[in-house]
Amino acid sequence: MHGAWFNYIRSGDEKPAKVTRELLLRVLAHARPYWGQIGGMFITILFSTAFGLLSPLIFRHLIDNILPNKDINQLVLFSAGLLLVPLFSGGINVIQRQLNASVGEGVIYDLRVALFGKLQRMSLRFFTNTKTGELMSRLNSDVVGAQNAISNTIVGIVTNLVQAIAILAVMLTLEWRLTLVSVLILPLFILLARRLGEVLRDIARRGMDLNAQMNAHMNETLNIGGALLVKLFGRATEEQNRFQGRAAQVRDIGIRRAVIGSSFFVMIGLVSAVGTALVYGLGGWFVIEGAFTIGTIVAFGSYLGQLYGALQGLAGAPVEFSTSMVSFERVFEIIDLPQDVPEKENAVVLKDVKGELEFENVSFNYSVDPATLLSEVRRYGKMENVQAVLSGGGNGNNRQPEKASTNDDADSPEPAADSQAREVALSGISFKARPGQLIALVGPSGAGKTTTTYLIPRLYDPTEGVIRLDGHDLRDLGLESLAGAIGMVTQENYLFHDTIRTNLVYARPDATQEEIEQAARAANIHHFIAGLPDGYDTVVGERGYRLSGGEKQRIALARVILKDPKILVLDEATSHLDSESESLIQEALKRVMAGRTSIVIAHRLSTILAADLILVMDKGKIVERGTHDELLALDRLYAQLYETQFRGEKV
Repeated sequence: MHGAWFNYIRSGDEKPAKVTRELLLRVLAHARPYWGQIGGMFITILFSTAFGLLSPLIFRHLIDNILPNKDINQLVLFSAGLLLVPLFSGGINVIQRQLNASVGEGVIYDLRVALFGKLQRMSLRFFTNTKTGELMSRLNSDVVGAQNAISNTIVGIVTNLVQAIAILAVMLTLEWRLTLVSVLILPLFILLARRLGEVLRDIARRGMDLNAQMNAHMNETLNIGGALLVKLFGRATEEQNRFQGRAAQVRDIGIRRAVIGSSFFVMIGLVSAVGTALVYGLGGWFVIEGAFTIGTIVAFGSYLGQLYGALQGLAGAPVEFSTSMVSFERVFEIIDLPQDVPEKENAVVLKDVKGELEFENVSFNYSVDPATLLSEVRRYGKMENVQAVLSGGGNGNNRQPEKASTNDDADSPEPAADSQAREVALSGISFKARPGQLIALVGPSGAGKTTTTYLIPRLYDPTEGVIRLDGHDLRDLGLESLAGAIGMVTQENYLFHDTIRTNLVYARPDATQEEIEQAARAANIHHFIAGLPDGYDTVVGERGYRLSGGEKQRIALARVILKDPKILVLDEATSHLDSESESLIQEALKRVMAGRTSIVIAHRLSTILAADLILVMDKGKIVERGTHDELLALDRLYAQLYETQFRGEKV
């Protein structure tokens, strides 16, 4: 091999990661539930190998004995044997394939369930820093690649190894000198396998990278939000060109992989041809000298083809196995991610929730621990990040630590004096909401109101301080138990691409039709739904885009009403709605909040006036607290907000 050619085909790729003993043992652990089927496969491999050894021996007997002796009876008998051998071999192969498929599909199922379950337990921070397309790649492409390691690659290695050993044993009994000549080329097999195996492994990794980036681009631009943005800014041509470039990279790496893979087997074939030429040349000389018969060299040649086929399989196995290990590495990375919002083993299950909520000196920032995030799709060597979907610059995702901003929190590179930009999202937040009270959060955009509400259902955990529900630290509560006690309606409410009924009963799957309709009536949405051609079976479209903002908001309210939580967290979103929708939602909110502890980001004066306590936030801190009249009397930030935002409203 010329070093320049190897350098060319390996250009741009790093030194490959080694398959460690720990990784291999972990891979085999996933096959443990299927040892019975795997054992059955190994038995079929032994039978298949045995039948494969029979045909050359039959040919040898035909040539050396039956044909020279003109024995018709044996000719018919052995000819029938030539038919029965592939027949039985075929039946065994079908059984082996059935067992193989059972193992492979079982591994896919186990890995996908484990991955999906792990992702369901990850915090909101994880999803705000990870592209959906990359997760889909892990759940699909990587899982299938991992399955291939167990159901195909390992089985192939064992099959070829058993065949090679059995064939060598038979060849030694036929002619030991020719056998030694045939195995002299084994070092060339090993050298080629090692050199080209590393190259193909690197190319496979690069191909996975490019596929993940292309999938991420499709996911970003083909969902309803991305498609709408592309159309509004007239970027369809640019996006098509961008996708064309990414698809071209996938195409080119695929061609490169196919050519090098083909070259690999061509070279292996040439090495095999050298061995075959040596064996037939030396064997022919032995026949001429009368050392052994023509039938022996014919059988030996047949075995030689099988031997080199098995050796080719063994030579290519490291390539396939290493490629599969890349997929396992990507799958295990998700499984091994630590949870930054963990659930205790003996978590408290809430019963008879009263709804007393307390924040005690709570601080929070959005800094990201890299250990809790996925690294870039190229996980060998240095842990880099996947490239940004549109810009494609930097180390990928441009995954910087989150600033003190989410929904209501905006940041600026150079904050002005009144800017809300800061390193710490919340600082020293303390307040108590007694059962049934309404707490209103007000303040400038970016003050930390939404961040405060996100801490209540443990979408994030505080950096410092404690949040208690009925006297229990939220960290001591079971996550499902906590979720059952809290209902949250955000400004942007997500609806599944499904029926209205399915979206409503997501809050309570066992709800009856009467209960569903009662919740819809309480949210002022029942008459609208009843007027639709399909009623509650109407499909709302991707993210509910077939509905107006007010209709989505009221369906979200109905969903929370159906859940019937003791604590209600509301980010009122009425400023962008028409007056009719706003009036309907305001009326529905009064019903929803009745008898519940409510934490509301107030956008309406009516909510503020009804509040038992108003918390005025600025730059992540509570700067004022009290009732409407008390805060007006202070003549500070709240009074300014009242003059600019609420004074002209009708209550």
